[in-house]
Amino acid sequence: MSLAPLTQAPTLESQRLVLRGPKRSDAEPLIAFLCDLERAAGFGGFDNRHDAWRWFGLNVGHWHIHGYGYFTIEDKATGKPAGICGIWNPDGWPEPELGWVVFDGFEGKGVAYEAALRAREWAYSDLGFTTLTSNIVPDNARSIKLAERLGATYERTYHNVNMGEDLLYRHPSPDALDSDGSVEAYA
Repeated sequence: MSLAPLTQAPTLESQRLVLRGPKRSDAEPLIAFLCDLERAAGFGGFDNRHDAWRWFGLNVGHWHIHGYGYFTIEDKATGKPAGICGIWNPDGWPEPELGWVVFDGFEGKGVAYEAALRAREWAYSDLGFTTLTSNIVPDNARSIKLAERLGATYERTYHNVNMGEDLLYRHPSPDALDSDGSVEAYA
């Protein structure tokens, strides 16, 4: 079996994390997350591993079609996959979205925030995006709080082709961010 990279994704680093393209070994942790219907409810879970495996393949294909997708978040301290984060824009999406998921055992540690800051920085600096959204199901309070911490503001409710009702949060433009990617404080 070939061990060639699955995507052309770059490797990005932050203080505690590595964001990299998906590897074959990432399939099982992602499938475990996607098949946990309670944990994956705000992302779109599956009741069988076969559909979850197909989603893993969808992410690989997304990288080839768009030149971006979900990175695997790797914890530098352990080398373990901690979640996924990146830019997502499959057919039916209103526009490119900054999305994140943190796997069991990595929640409440700032992993999603740190990964989202780094992925957004890459999208703005390397891909040339001038805006991004985050699409969040209405009852996902943790993701809403994180989007707001990232400086995103509620713009509208729309019908997501996969999730039904979704809240669209708009991220600040690159010009509205400090050099560390946080939102500028206005007096």
